[in-house]
Amino acid sequence: MNATSSFIYNIAEWITKFAYLNLLWILFTILGGVIFGFFPSTISMFAIVREWLKGETDIPLFNTFWKCFRDEFVKSNLLGVIVTLITAIIVLDIFYIQSTDSNLLTWTYLPLFAFMLMFIMFLFYLFPSFVHFNLKIGQVIKNSFFIMLINPITTLLIFLSLLPFFYLVSLLPAVGFIFGGSVYAFISMRFSLHAFQKVSEKQEALKMSNEL
Repeated sequence: MNATSSFIYNIAEWITKFAYLNLLWILFTILGGVIFGFFPSTISMFAIVREWLKGETDIPLFNTFWKCFRDEFVKSNLLGVIVTLITAIIVLDIFYIQSTDSNLLTWTYLPLFAFMLMFIMFLFYLFPSFVHFNLKIGQVIKNSFFIMLINPITTLLIFLSLLPFFYLVSLLPAVGFIFGGSVYAFISMRFSLHAFQKVSEKQEALKMSNEL
């Protein structure tokens, strides 16, 4: 196999892997009745992407996905309750503001929009933190928020990397159905690992300085 054929084969293999992982995400979400399946499936998808990024590219996808789904079912759904409640509060606030005097909309929407934007940025790191650190739910939330605050450049890079993909999905919705979850997981996990490494290095440097 020459270099060109090998390159094409590798590309086709990764396209298949991303599509298969996305299919598992959808199927296991449905298996959990959607409500109880979404968060365990999402955590499982991020766990597999993390292994890929660590160089473990030959792990058995179905068996690994199923094991993570089963092991993290309760914990991930507890996280899901918190995320769902925050999302519900945002939605209710939007409906409430829209039903009030239109003169209030301008200044009322600004803090809500800022909170929504911060919540979205927080979600970029939430699932990666869940699968990367062995922490309790409260610590996962605190850790994700902290990492989001101290890594504005990384957060911006995640935004900029996702925008072209979302634009492509808006033009070709089938792309979103086939690759949407897995591509999102790959992009956010890739940059999150970089952010985690930076935090780890800062903590090590601080620890060494305190020991001197």
